Amino acid sequence: MNLQGKKAIVFGGTSGIGLAAARMLVAGGATVIAVSRNPQKAGDVPAGITLERGDVLDRAGLETLFNKHTGFDILVSAATGGGRAIGPFLEMDLDGYQDSFDKLWGYANVVRLGTEHLSKEGAIVLVSGAPARKCKPGQIALSSVGGAVEAFVRGLAPEIAPRRINVMSPGSIDTPMFPQSGQERIELYKKMTAGNLIERAGTPEEAAKGILFLIENDFVTGTTLDVDGGWLLS
Repeated sequence: MNLQGKKAIVFGGTSGIGLAAARMLVAGGATVIAVSRNPQKAGDVPAGITLERGDVLDRAGLETLFNKHTGFDILVSAATGGGRAIGPFLEMDLDGYQDSFDKLWGYANVVRLGTEHLSKEGAIVLVSGAPARKCKPGQIALSSVGGAVEAFVRGLAPEIAPRRINVMSPGSIDTPMFPQSGQERIELYKKMTAGNLIERAGTPEEAAKGILFLIENDFVTGTTLDVDGGWLLS
Protein backbone atom coordinates (compact mmCIF):
# COMPACT_ATOMS: atom_id res chain seq x y z
CA MET A 1 0.00 0.00 0.00
CA ASN A 2 1.25 3.42 -0.97
CA LEU A 3 0.30 5.75 1.90
CA GLN A 4 0.11 8.85 -0.25
CA GLY A 5 -3.44 10.15 -0.26
CA LYS A 6 -4.76 7.38 2.00
CA LYS A 7 -7.10 8.00 4.94
CA ALA A 8 -6.55 6.31 8.31
CA ILE A 9 -8.41 6.04 11.60
CA VAL A 10 -6.22 5.26 14.61
CA PHE A 11 -7.88 4.39 17.93
CA GLY A 12 -5.61 5.08 20.87
CA GLY A 13 -3.96 7.50 18.47
CA THR A 14 -3.22 10.29 20.95
CA SER A 15 -0.42 8.71 22.98
CA GLY A 16 2.25 5.99 22.93
CA ILE A 17 2.32 3.53 20.06
CA GLY A 18 -0.90 4.84 18.52
CA LEU A 19 0.33 8.42 18.35
CA ALA A 20 3.68 7.30 16.92
CA ALA A 21 1.83 5.33 14.23
CA ALA A 22 -0.40 8.32 13.44
CA ARG A 23 2.65 10.56 13.01
CA MET A 24 4.35 8.02 10.72
CA LEU A 25 1.22 7.63 8.60
CA VAL A 26 1.08 11.39 8.10
CA ALA A 27 4.78 11.49 7.27
CA GLY A 28 4.07 8.88 4.58
CA GLY A 29 1.37 11.02 2.98
CA ALA A 30 -1.80 9.78 4.67
CA THR A 31 -4.40 11.82 6.56
CA VAL A 32 -5.26 10.51 10.03
CA ILE A 33 -8.18 10.70 12.41
CA ALA A 34 -6.70 9.98 15.86
CA VAL A 35 -9.35 8.84 18.33
CA SER A 36 -9.25 8.49 22.11
CA ARG A 37 -11.31 9.21 25.20
CA ASN A 38 -9.06 12.20 25.91
CA PRO A 39 -7.80 13.68 22.61
CA GLN A 40 -6.12 16.66 24.29
CA LYS A 41 -3.40 14.43 25.75
CA ALA A 42 -1.90 14.24 22.25
CA GLY A 43 -0.55 17.77 22.67
CA ASP A 44 0.63 19.42 19.47
CA VAL A 45 0.09 17.20 16.45
CA PRO A 46 1.31 17.74 12.89
CA ALA A 47 -0.93 18.91 10.08
CA GLY A 48 -2.78 15.92 8.69
CA ILE A 49 -3.93 14.57 12.07
CA THR A 50 -7.49 15.34 13.18
CA LEU A 51 -8.33 14.60 16.81
CA GLU A 52 -11.65 12.96 17.69
CA ARG A 53 -13.14 11.93 21.03
CA GLY A 54 -14.37 8.33 21.13
CA ASP A 55 -14.67 5.24 23.30
CA VAL A 56 -14.19 1.78 21.74
CA LEU A 57 -16.83 0.38 24.13
CA ASP A 58 -19.48 2.89 22.96
CA ARG A 59 -21.02 1.24 19.90
CA ALA A 60 -23.44 4.05 19.14
CA GLY A 61 -20.59 6.54 19.31
CA LEU A 62 -18.47 4.38 17.04
CA GLU A 63 -21.23 4.15 14.46
CA THR A 64 -21.51 7.95 14.43
CA LEU A 65 -17.75 8.35 14.08
CA PHE A 66 -17.45 5.81 11.25
CA ASN A 67 -20.37 7.35 9.38
CA LYS A 68 -18.71 10.75 9.71
CA HIS A 69 -15.39 9.52 8.32
CA THR A 70 -16.61 6.73 6.00
CA GLY A 71 -14.41 5.76 3.10
CA PHE A 72 -11.06 5.19 4.81
CA ASP A 73 -8.24 2.83 3.84
CA ILE A 74 -6.50 2.06 7.12
CA LEU A 75 -7.92 1.10 10.52
CA VAL A 76 -5.60 0.77 13.51
CA SER A 77 -6.51 0.14 17.14
CA ALA A 78 -4.03 0.40 19.97
CA ALA A 79 -6.74 1.29 22.50
CA THR A 80 -6.67 -0.79 25.68
CA GLY A 81 -10.41 -0.36 26.27
CA GLY A 82 -10.17 -0.50 30.05
CA GLY A 83 -8.19 -1.90 32.96
CA ARG A 84 -5.44 -4.51 33.07
CA ALA A 85 -5.50 -7.04 35.93
CA ILE A 86 -2.03 -8.06 37.12
CA GLY A 87 -1.01 -10.85 39.49
CA PRO A 88 -1.51 -14.57 40.13
CA PHE A 89 -4.85 -15.83 38.82
CA LEU A 90 -5.77 -17.68 42.03
CA GLU A 91 -5.44 -14.40 43.95
CA MET A 92 -7.06 -12.24 41.28
CA ASP A 93 -10.35 -10.42 41.59
CA LEU A 94 -12.46 -12.06 38.89
CA ASP A 95 -14.18 -8.81 38.01
CA GLY A 96 -10.74 -7.37 37.31
CA TYR A 97 -9.88 -10.36 35.15
CA GLN A 98 -13.14 -9.96 33.24
CA ASP A 99 -12.61 -6.21 32.83
CA SER A 100 -9.26 -6.91 31.18
CA PHE A 101 -11.21 -8.31 28.24
CA ASP A 102 -12.54 -4.83 27.48
CA LYS A 103 -9.55 -4.66 25.15
CA LEU A 104 -10.96 -7.57 23.12
CA TRP A 105 -14.50 -6.18 23.16
CA GLY A 106 -13.19 -2.80 22.05
CA TYR A 107 -11.31 -4.38 19.15
CA ALA A 108 -14.38 -6.42 18.20
CA ASN A 109 -16.53 -3.27 18.18
CA VAL A 110 -14.03 -1.31 16.08
CA VAL A 111 -13.59 -4.08 13.51
CA ARG A 112 -17.26 -5.08 13.34
CA LEU A 113 -18.54 -1.52 12.90
CA GLY A 114 -15.59 -0.13 10.95
CA THR A 115 -14.95 -2.75 8.28
CA GLU A 116 -18.00 -1.85 6.19
CA HIS A 117 -16.56 1.67 5.82
CA LEU A 118 -13.09 0.37 4.85
CA SER A 119 -11.97 0.35 1.22
CA LYS A 120 -11.80 -3.04 -0.53
CA GLU A 121 -7.99 -2.91 -0.50
CA GLY A 122 -7.89 -1.64 3.07
CA ALA A 123 -5.81 -2.85 6.00
CA ILE A 124 -6.58 -3.31 9.69
CA VAL A 125 -3.93 -3.61 12.42
CA LEU A 126 -4.62 -4.45 16.07
CA VAL A 127 -2.07 -4.32 18.90
CA SER A 128 -1.69 -7.41 21.09
CA GLY A 129 1.30 -8.07 23.35
CA ALA A 130 4.15 -10.52 23.90
CA PRO A 131 2.45 -12.17 26.95
CA ALA A 132 -0.06 -13.71 24.52
CA ARG A 133 2.46 -16.43 23.68
CA LYS A 134 4.95 -16.21 26.54
CA CYS A 135 3.27 -15.42 29.82
CA LYS A 136 5.54 -14.21 32.60
CA PRO A 137 4.49 -14.36 36.27
CA GLY A 138 1.49 -12.16 37.03
CA GLN A 139 0.50 -11.73 33.38
CA ILE A 140 -2.28 -14.30 33.04
CA ALA A 141 -4.93 -11.66 32.20
CA LEU A 142 -2.70 -9.99 29.61
CA SER A 143 -1.86 -13.38 28.12
CA SER A 144 -5.49 -14.48 27.93
CA VAL A 145 -6.66 -11.30 26.25
CA GLY A 146 -3.72 -11.13 23.84
CA GLY A 147 -4.24 -14.76 22.84
CA ALA A 148 -7.91 -14.05 22.17
CA VAL A 149 -7.03 -11.04 20.00
CA GLU A 150 -4.60 -13.08 17.92
CA ALA A 151 -7.10 -15.93 17.47
CA PHE A 152 -9.77 -13.38 16.49
CA VAL A 153 -7.53 -12.00 13.74
CA ARG A 154 -6.56 -15.43 12.37
CA GLY A 155 -10.20 -16.45 12.21
CA LEU A 156 -11.40 -13.19 10.67
CA ALA A 157 -8.76 -12.73 7.95
CA PRO A 158 -10.37 -15.19 5.47
CA GLU A 159 -13.81 -13.71 6.11
CA ILE A 160 -12.92 -10.13 5.21
CA ALA A 161 -10.49 -10.78 2.31
CA PRO A 162 -9.36 -9.04 0.14
CA ARG A 163 -9.20 -6.57 3.02
CA ARG A 164 -6.30 -7.49 5.29
CA ILE A 165 -6.07 -7.74 9.08
CA ASN A 166 -2.97 -8.36 11.20
CA VAL A 167 -1.62 -8.03 14.73
CA MET A 168 1.46 -6.19 15.91
CA SER A 169 2.66 -7.73 19.19
CA PRO A 170 4.98 -5.47 21.22
CA GLY A 171 7.13 -6.38 24.16
CA SER A 172 7.92 -3.82 26.88
CA ILE A 173 7.52 -0.38 25.30
CA ASP A 174 8.28 2.91 27.05
CA THR A 175 4.88 4.64 26.83
CA PRO A 176 2.73 6.88 29.06
CA MET A 177 0.77 3.77 30.11
CA PHE A 178 3.11 3.56 33.10
CA PRO A 179 2.92 6.65 35.36
CA GLN A 180 6.29 6.25 37.08
CA SER A 181 8.99 8.85 36.42
CA GLY A 182 12.68 9.42 37.02
CA GLN A 183 14.74 6.68 38.61
CA GLU A 184 11.61 4.73 39.53
CA ARG A 185 10.70 4.47 35.86
CA ILE A 186 14.23 3.45 34.91
CA GLU A 187 14.19 0.66 37.49
CA LEU A 188 10.72 -0.48 36.38
CA TYR A 189 11.79 -0.99 32.78
CA LYS A 190 15.08 -2.51 33.84
CA LYS A 191 13.15 -5.13 35.80
CA MET A 192 10.62 -5.68 33.00
CA THR A 193 13.28 -6.30 30.37
CA ALA A 194 15.78 -8.28 32.46
CA GLY A 195 16.65 -11.43 30.54
CA ASN A 196 15.42 -10.16 27.18
CA LEU A 197 17.84 -10.53 24.30
CA ILE A 198 17.67 -6.74 23.99
CA GLU A 199 17.76 -5.54 27.58
CA ARG A 200 15.88 -2.28 27.28
CA ALA A 201 12.38 -1.07 26.62
CA GLY A 202 11.40 -0.40 23.04
CA THR A 203 10.28 3.02 21.87
CA PRO A 204 6.79 3.81 20.57
CA GLU A 205 8.39 4.55 17.20
CA GLU A 206 10.01 1.11 17.03
CA ALA A 207 6.65 -0.54 17.70
CA ALA A 208 4.85 1.78 15.27
CA LYS A 209 7.23 0.77 12.50
CA GLY A 210 5.80 -2.74 12.89
CA ILE A 211 2.30 -1.35 12.37
CA LEU A 212 3.45 0.50 9.26
CA PHE A 213 5.00 -2.69 7.86
CA LEU A 214 1.71 -4.54 8.26
CA ILE A 215 -0.15 -1.71 6.54
CA GLU A 216 2.23 -1.26 3.63
CA ASN A 217 3.00 -4.92 2.83
CA ASP A 218 0.07 -6.17 0.72
CA PHE A 219 1.25 -9.80 1.02
CA VAL A 220 0.65 -10.12 4.77
CA THR A 221 -2.67 -10.99 6.41
CA GLY A 222 -3.95 -13.02 9.36
CA THR A 223 -0.60 -13.00 11.11
CA THR A 224 1.20 -11.59 14.15
CA LEU A 225 4.35 -9.49 13.88
CA ASP A 226 6.56 -9.52 16.99
CA VAL A 227 8.36 -6.32 17.95
CA ASP A 228 9.45 -7.48 21.37
CA GLY A 229 13.21 -7.17 21.91
CA GLY A 230 13.54 -10.96 21.97
CA TRP A 231 10.84 -11.52 24.64
CA LEU A 232 9.73 -14.84 23.13
CA LEU A 233 13.28 -16.20 23.10
CA SER A 234 14.35 -15.08 26.55
